[in-house]
Amino acid sequence: MLLPFITVSLIWGGTWIVIRDQLSVVPPSWSVCYRFILAAAAMFVLARVRGLPLMLDRQGHFWAILIGLFQFSGNFNFVYRAELYVTSGLVAVMFALLIIPNALFGALFLKQRISGLFLIGSLLAMAGVVALFVHEFEAAGQSFDALWLGIGFTVLGILCASIANVMQGTSALQRWPIITMLAWAMLWGVVINAAYALLTVGAPVVEWRWSYWGGIAYLALAGSVVTFPLYFALIRRIGPGRAAYSSTIVPVVAMVFSTLFEGYIWSMLAVVGGLLAMAGLVIAMQARRG
Repeated sequence: MLLPFITVSLIWGGTWIVIRDQLSVVPPSWSVCYRFILAAAAMFVLARVRGLPLMLDRQGHFWAILIGLFQFSGNFNFVYRAELYVTSGLVAVMFALLIIPNALFGALFLKQRISGLFLIGSLLAMAGVVALFVHEFEAAGQSFDALWLGIGFTVLGILCASIANVMQGTSALQRWPIITMLAWAMLWGVVINAAYALLTVGAPVVEWRWSYWGGIAYLALAGSVVTFPLYFALIRRIGPGRAAYSSTIVPVVAMVFSTLFEGYIWSMLAVVGGLLAMAGLVIAMQARRG
């Protein structure tokens, strides 16, 4: 369980800077669409290579459409738009709040008990996230209105992701292999994203900068095809609340990448916040073992 958890955290921690680079010529909706055209195609290839069924029945497509809508359309469109207004570090830090709706929705809809040890770990991790948030908020250098727009889009993205996470944890989806379901969910996400982009920003826009398409490839293959099967498998195994603990490590990883590539300067508050988040993770994962 530890290896997929670390893999997801490390890869997703590096996606925030790449997403930032996507926000130039191409409207966010089309960038999201291009990302999942490639990701869906690769996921179908992966399903074929592993000998998994490629088709879904009507009920399977119902769930695939919902996951595509919330995870691969709503979530990512809100995240990309959030980064138009605030730093990638602030969005990454806020996404650590995913543990809250995931745990609450898991308890409400999946009847998954929230243990005392998990609650202690969550509170400790959230204290770390708050410290990171305060640091990023002070360092953002944006106008007050822009900050709140970015925060609002991020919160909407978190809620969309959490809804999709809890869906993946339901017994109804256990009938289909994760990779098959993800392939179709990403494909339906492409359809939804393309329709939304056409209606809101018009015809597709293409940018021929090599780093843009390199970013699309990284986000589609490493950031989606590698990570989502691992993450959704974690949800099925340990529940959406504990699986979302990757989101408490992602901001720390994102800030390390920001240090290397964006000149991010660590304050004592950021260091303490990062250490608290990791300590909370260790405590919460101990709750799983007990």
